[in-house]
Amino acid sequence: MARIEFKNLGHAYSGNPASLKDYALQPMNMVWEDGGAYALLGPSGCGKSTLLNIISGLLQPSEGQVLFDGRDMTRMATRDRNIAQVFQFPVLYDTMSVFDNLAFPLRNRKIAEREVQARVREIAEMLDLTRDLKQRAAGLSADAKQKISLGRGLVRKDVAAILFDEPLTVIDPHMKWELRQKLKEIHHQLKLTLIYVTHDQVEALTFADEVVVMTEGKVVQQGKPEALFLRPDHTFVGYFIGSPGMNFCPVRLEGDAVLLGQQRLQIEAAQLQALKNSNGELKLGIRPEFVELAAPGATGAVSAEITQVQHLGTSQLVTAQFEGMSVKARLSPEMKIATGNQWLRLAKPETIYFSNDERIGR
Repeated sequence: MARIEFKNLGHAYSGNPASLKDYALQPMNMVWEDGGAYALLGPSGCGKSTLLNIISGLLQPSEGQVLFDGRDMTRMATRDRNIAQVFQFPVLYDTMSVFDNLAFPLRNRKIAEREVQARVREIAEMLDLTRDLKQRAAGLSADAKQKISLGRGLVRKDVAAILFDEPLTVIDPHMKWELRQKLKEIHHQLKLTLIYVTHDQVEALTFADEVVVMTEGKVVQQGKPEALFLRPDHTFVGYFIGSPGMNFCPVRLEGDAVLLGQQRLQIEAAQLQALKNSNGELKLGIRPEFVELAAPGATGAVSAEITQVQHLGTSQLVTAQFEGMSVKARLSPEMKIATGNQWLRLAKPETIYFSNDERIGR
């Protein structure tokens, strides 16, 4: 396995970027530790596949360096990087048995057959493929074929990293959950460096030790799943992670008053001072999970009209309108909630404030 480091790494397909908007991958510095499980998360076109292709050597960056354990690999060919890659659609040999598919990467490197036998059976056991080892791959389901593809990536002990490019897209939803859990178990057992590309926040947050969130070619935050949920550094992270995402409301200052539309919001003195020290467009951000019903005139609350209550079994999703803004709250299923005028507490310890879309006090 390898410690992967990016130094001033960026890529522009045009070759002569005039501004940051011209980059497919904006210049950045980052370190991924040996044996870590990382996810690249973001919408289509955000740059995550560009970064993955740079790591694998399929694409040479227009600037910066990629280092494996301190060794500059930027211009090295893919075959010299000692990485394994698992793609969105299974890559295997239909005419071969499951065993021979798993054994192929090892036999291709002239590994002793005794070691091949032991390693293939070890990986097959981890992926619940043991009973299928003698079957031809052509006759198996799409789920089983992708498990074989995963196994081909995992079977080598000497890889620097294993790259997963949206590997569960074609898998049945229930099987997705099982394979994610299986990958986590294998990671803990084998201590592999795993890099997982996905646009699905559930996949990223349940698989990775750390998630790298990207948008428009820029890394906006890297952190553990709970940090991305509780302390997003950027409004995009708050919006993209969570279901539904974070509520955002524009606020403005008038002296010592914080205004949401025409309503005055009482907030803590330290937060008020932080807002005063910030320049740019100010926003309040709060997760639906932290919005509360409040008594009229309560500290940190605003008057709103509840327009919709959706019963979701484990919670109720409430939609409220005030001052031309919409806010969602996820409340207990036992609460009796009527539509109409209510007070909602929006200023709480969990509330975050943003200036020009970046978290104040980072």
